[in-house]
This record gives sequence, structure tokens and C-alpha cells, in this order.
Amino acid sequence: MDQKNMDKILQKAEVLIEALPYIQRFNRRIIVIKYGGSAMANEELQKNVIKDAALLKLVGFKPIIVHGGGKAISKWVSKVGKEAEFVNGLRVTDDETMEIAEMVLGKVNKTLVAMVEELGVRAIGISGKDGALLKVDKKLSNGKDIGFVGDVKEVNPSILFDLLEKDFLPIIAPIGLDDDYNTYNINADDAACAIAKAVGAEKLAFLTDIKGLYKDINDPNSFISELTVSEAKGLIDSGCIGGGMLPKLNNCTDAVEQGVNRVVILDGRILHCLLLEIFTNEGIGSQIIPDEERKTMA
Repeated sequence: MDQKNMDKILQKAEVLIEALPYIQRFNRRIIVIKYGGSAMANEELQKNVIKDAALLKLVGFKPIIVHGGGKAISKWVSKVGKEAEFVNGLRVTDDETMEIAEMVLGKVNKTLVAMVEELGVRAIGISGKDGALLKVDKKLSNGKDIGFVGDVKEVNPSILFDLLEKDFLPIIAPIGLDDDYNTYNINADDAACAIAKAVGAEKLAFLTDIKGLYKDINDPNSFISELTVSEAKGLIDSGCIGGGMLPKLNNCTDAVEQGVNRVVILDGRILHCLLLEIFTNEGIGSQIIPDEERKTMA
């Protein structure tokens, strides 16, 4: 074997060795992956995200995928002659739109299940309606009724623990029931956070359409690779964070305060973003950690 090929093999070995402490740390630990946005719209990215999740499962992690499907829902809403309407980033969901959303999310869910199964990993797709996983109240937007949009009030994680114990990878569509068993659409970020808290996840990973958090979104040099809950709240209070990132960051801080060990915001458009974040020393996203961890490291 020539030296060039030997060097390539040694590089692969070094990558595996670098990953070893992370495999040890997260072995048998639950990782919740919120999957949506552009990473879901692009077929190549979709396949690579699923490959990442399958690999995590095969090396001993316990991944749970919570997926969205907003772009596909909007596409089908327009096909029936309706116009998608949003209030403060939340989809206005009447009876017909709810029916479309449940149909589309169900199709997305089973497509992801098939992709995971094709890689030799057992997966089961469910929605928040199954096993009373997600109970909701009606969610208002600044006091305005926007239809069948749910605010998660209770999670019954027993069905997820059962699936994980039986060595399945759960894939969850963000749909829930209220006390009268009406069906509600749930923001996938909200569903992922609620589930991560309920199962005591070691890590919650948000796959987004941006690299992560910035002190100044117009300055690429202001990227933040790690911050504590207190620092995240300071960013929110300063007005540096706006748009769709504001509720996401609020969800992140709440999740860490409720027991999720760490939350990371990743650019889902980067190939194998999950593996790069979890198995490398540097990581590639913005990670929110408990205040106590920074004090311990100091």
C-alpha cells in the first residue's frame, strides 16, 4: 500500500478515535432530533439526515425524530384552492386545513419510516394522538383564535420508552388531541421540546435553515458556538434575536431549565450535520448549556 492510501486510512482511524468519547458519553442516552425546513425539502439532505439518525441508533444512542412538514402542507393547501395564512409564524388552521395537515404529516411520517427501515434500523411512525402522547389546549396568538393549533400541556412518554426499550426508532408527527379528542396541529419545535423534557433527553438537536445563533445576524464573525441559559436570556432581552429564532431560543432555554442536558441549533443544510456536531471536538452549531456546567468548567 502506498503512503497516500495509508494516510487516508489513518485519517479515517483518527476520526473514529475522536468519536469514541462521544459514543461512550451518549451510549444508551436519548437524543431528540427536530427535523424540518430545507433539510426536509431537499431529497439528498433528507437521506443524509436519516443516515445520521440511523448511525446514531446503531452505535448505541436512542434517537427520537420529531418532524415538521410545513412546506408540504402549504403546497397541498394551495392545491385545493386555499391560501396559507400565518399569524406570528403560526399557521391558521381551520377544519379543512387541519385535515390536509394530518394527511400530509402522515405521508411524511411513513416516508421517513421507510427510509430508516431501508438502512436496516427498525422504526415506528406515530403521531401525538397515539397512546395519548401529546395532550393539548388551544393555542392563541396574542389573544387571537387561529383555529386548530395546539399548545402542548401534557406528554405521556410511556409509549416512547416502550418503543425505545424494544429497540425501535420512534418518528413522531406533531399532532395532538385536546380534552374533547379534537385534533390539533402543533408547532414541531414546541412538540420536540415538550417530548425532550418528558423523556429526559441528553440532547435536543434543532435542524434549522441557518448556521446557528449570532450576536449580530449581519456579522458572520459574531457566531456563538456555546452559551448558557442566562446568556441566552440576555440575548433575548437585548433584542438581538428576532423572527422565527426568538420562539426557538425560548424553547431551547426552557428545555435546558426543565432537565434536557443541552440543546443545539444546527444548519440542517450541511451534509451530516448531526454527526459533525455530536462526534467532533469542535461541533458546528450553537449549543445552549446549563449555567452550572459553565461554572463547573471554569
